[in-house]
Amino acid sequence: MGEATQSTKKEYGDFIKKVTPTHSLPLQMAKAFVVGGVICCLGQLILNTATNNFGLDKQTAGSWCSLILILLSVVLTGFNIYPAIVKWGGAGALVPITGFANSVAAPAIEFQKEGQVYGIGCKIFTIAGPVILYGVFVSWLLGLGCYLLSLFGI
Repeated sequence: MGEATQSTKKEYGDFIKKVTPTHSLPLQMAKAFVVGGVICCLGQLILNTATNNFGLDKQTAGSWCSLILILLSVVLTGFNIYPAIVKWGGAGALVPITGFANSVAAPAIEFQKEGQVYGIGCKIFTIAGPVILYGVFVSWLLGLGCYLLSLFGI
């Protein structure tokens, strides 16, 4: 019985090695760099166009740039294109604002069949909720820390 167990463990180990995907870290980093760079170049193009062609100040142009990138991300998520970009580019597509918009839109699209309240309303922030929660909490802590340091003249 011991030999059969050892043989089964070896077969299982071989199977796991066979089906587990292997990744090249330099290749993944290069892909993330390319995708993140394309998103940033697109944002810069939108920003320059809004500033130069429409006469907007930098702050207003920046707001429009963010809105357009979010809209593009949500539309691409709706057509199931952004998940393919994320699969190929990894963190390069997930870290920018477009990735955050994707993390909100994807659950809303996935759970819309369950209704407005129990589907979309309950599931829309399943991925983005913790990011928002901890972002607000850490911002509050840092603000409190700055306030306390200012009381001591630091």
